[in-house]
Amino acid sequence: MNQSCLNYALTAEERKTFEETGYLIVEDALSPEQIIELTTEFDRIYERKLSEGHDPKTALFYPNFIPDHESFLSLVDYEKVLPKVWGILGWNIYLYHAHMISTPPSGQLKNDGTFGWHQDSGRVNREIESHPRPRLSLKVAYFLSDVSEPDRGNFWVVPGSHLHDEIDIPAHRHGQPEGAIPVCVKPGSAVFFDRRLWHAGTPNWSTELTRKVLFYGYGYRWLRTKDDMTVSHLWEQSDPIRRQLLGAGVNCNGFYSPSDEDVPLRTWLKEHQPELV
Repeated sequence: MNQSCLNYALTAEERKTFEETGYLIVEDALSPEQIIELTTEFDRIYERKLSEGHDPKTALFYPNFIPDHESFLSLVDYEKVLPKVWGILGWNIYLYHAHMISTPPSGQLKNDGTFGWHQDSGRVNREIESHPRPRLSLKVAYFLSDVSEPDRGNFWVVPGSHLHDEIDIPAHRHGQPEGAIPVCVKPGSAVFFDRRLWHAGTPNWSTELTRKVLFYGYGYRWLRTKDDMTVSHLWEQSDPIRRQLLGAGVNCNGFYSPSDEDVPLRTWLKEHQPELV
């Protein structure tokens, strides 16, 4: 881990924004060169899925894309983003979930139907007895296409709703919850959001633009993976901190009571950012 990553540590203002709203936008997280490379690999996967029978009129949800190319792997411990992740969650973390989504133009007229509002993590929200629900994880969404205007398949959020266990859905399924807004960002932006934040995917009502996003989900090491995450073959070629983020560990108990060998990120932070350990 290069010490230069500390230049991108979570600031007090960023922490306040995330804690109060449940999300944080970091513009220009990706360089133009990264956007081009990631988009090229994104499109390659999309073309492969089309050849396998995917309907081009429907959104593509493709999990476990990290092994597909080095450019995807390099974002697992990306220096402009990971310090903000550990600044929020701490050091006992790993990548438990990753998926890419391509949302083509729908070819439909815009309507006011209520979107599919939800919190992430499924049964966690019913089976853990606490209020508010625990954070547990967050996602970082890297936007490769221009969704700086609404109606382009933007995901919507209700700022501050991460501290509410329920949300009022409009009667008759018309309109959106009070306070709901679209997240409008330009290519290269990274959007961090708390898994508890009430959010929704939306149709892409644009005429030509395809929405392309990479989602990286970070959670505590004792959480199970949410998709196959077939990344263990990458451990040998990775440095210790990346191995931790890819799910490596000494034994099962180490996910609950970690040793230094289980969590080299903790050892690194003790030296370089000790206030977080």
